[in-house]
Amino acid sequence: MKCVDVEEKNIDTKILMCRLLLNFWESYAEVIVAATPPNPFFVLTFLRERERERERERERAMASTGAPTTYPPSQSRQHQDRRLFQQLDWNRPDGRTFHQCRPAFLRTGAANAASGSAYAEFGATKVIVSVFGPRESKKAMMYSDIGRLNCNVGYTTFSTPTRGQGSDNKEFSSMLHKALEGAIILESFPKTTVDVFALVLESGGGDLPVIISCASLALADAGIMMYDLVSSVSVSCFGMNLVVDPTAEEEACQDGSLMVTCMPSRHEVTQLTLTGEWSVANINEAMDLCLDACSKLGEIMRSCLKESASSSS
Repeated sequence: MKCVDVEEKNIDTKILMCRLLLNFWESYAEVIVAATPPNPFFVLTFLRERERERERERERAMASTGAPTTYPPSQSRQHQDRRLFQQLDWNRPDGRTFHQCRPAFLRTGAANAASGSAYAEFGATKVIVSVFGPRESKKAMMYSDIGRLNCNVGYTTFSTPTRGQGSDNKEFSSMLHKALEGAIILESFPKTTVDVFALVLESGGGDLPVIISCASLALADAGIMMYDLVSSVSVSCFGMNLVVDPTAEEEACQDGSLMVTCMPSRHEVTQLTLTGEWSVANINEAMDLCLDACSKLGEIMRSCLKESASSSS
């Protein structure tokens, strides 16, 4: 078969030659493979032209139906949801009231290989945390009279609607460390390190508060000495409305967010995060809602530990 220079020909000629080449390959594939291996240049050229032809066919089909071939990310739905959430009377997608938290499911001992572990499920948000240690610190680290705490937060590739985007979240890892560091008695394990690994199995909104609460439960399951359990709750602001424990859909349209992490029994706040636009009155009300929800969540966490201790004994 004589090689023809197709660079100077037009697109239609290229397409015609590729189609002829395809028919030739389909009819005499066995003969060609037996006689001599195919030229990679022709194969690559053919595959590229075939893909271009398919794209042109799709564009022509879309043009004939009147549908746009390309489109920007839809913002109208978010604007509609934002206007809906800012109204005085609207119903939450899951049927809860504004000041009602999602149903919580907590269990310890989720990972047998870890020193301690916990699993938390708040609505559609599912998190598992494993704790390893205390174990000897690396030799490269400087001597310390107090223990070290390492935190890592990761997302599975199937945790979000967009597949294949699982990765480590450095911001959440740093915030988890700050939230737990004040509750752990680091002096009780000098020259050693405790590693906390949190993995989000499904992201349904309010991920960080669930991670912090689950990590606190896992530390208690591992026998790490703590001043108190750490519970965390977030509140979203929609105009004049305050929503406790928001979902992912609500977080996408919120005007602001307030997250409080505290030790309920000691009435001490270990971390407070405020984002967006807030009024002073809304901040005070949101703080009261978060502290009240944290207190109730702390009772659920303590009852979970009691059930785990009674079942193991």
